[in-house]
Amino acid sequence: MLKLSNISKTFNLGTINEKKALQNISLTVNDGDFITIIGGNGAGKSTLLNTIAGVYSIDCGHIYLDNNDVSLKGEHEIAANIGRVFQDPMMGTATNLEIIENLALANRRGKRRTLAWGIKASEKQQYHEVLKRLGLGLENRMTSKVGLLSGGQRQALTLLMATLQKPKILLLDEHTAALDPVTAKKVLELTEEIVAEQNLTALMVTHNMKDAIAIGNRLIMMNQGQIVYDVSGEEKMNLTVEDLLRKFEEVSHESFANDRMLLVD
Repeated sequence: MLKLSNISKTFNLGTINEKKALQNISLTVNDGDFITIIGGNGAGKSTLLNTIAGVYSIDCGHIYLDNNDVSLKGEHEIAANIGRVFQDPMMGTATNLEIIENLALANRRGKRRTLAWGIKASEKQQYHEVLKRLGLGLENRMTSKVGLLSGGQRQALTLLMATLQKPKILLLDEHTAALDPVTAKKVLELTEEIVAEQNLTALMVTHNMKDAIAIGNRLIMMNQGQIVYDVSGEEKMNLTVEDLLRKFEEVSHESFANDRMLLVD
């Protein structure tokens, strides 16, 4: 589904602030993989997702999405194939539009626009049903402006919008980090349900090592712009947080200093 071949990305090239964010990364993501990505601050996790999404152009290498070379394509050119949920709950929705209007926009992603009525009765029923599964009562507030929702409600809505039209790949960039523990747990559970139901291919950056181990079929650790550990299957299932800390110290020759990454609850 996704193949990265020796991609690199450097910010502020040739200046005193030069930063090699990604260094010769090669990665093959199979159809149906649910990969969790961990690493310290500045490891390149978010940059990796942004290059896949076409937000950042790469310095070298190739990116193949569903066997198509998208290395030189911009974000708008591949947006129809990618679902994204960001760390900031405010980024994935249109504040001044109603809940139902946000869902309608997401449902038309990649489709031709026409002069037909914006939202059909059948669509309203569809949106009512998908909102109902959230258990947040949003199905009864479909005409409310999204700006009136809480951060957790908006993040749950963003997740629905990102997967309403099955994307070829779903990118989740610490999408529960800004939420309170109860809401974060609910959004994470919903994420697992949707990924399983639609058999989505997904990459999820997380700051929680316990979640990284428990969720998905594969785990990747990044450090200084490189993938330093890639584990899957039974080996991943048998991992502990202590195992990951030891692995980090082994490959980086330093102790893990990111307090947020040490969260296990």
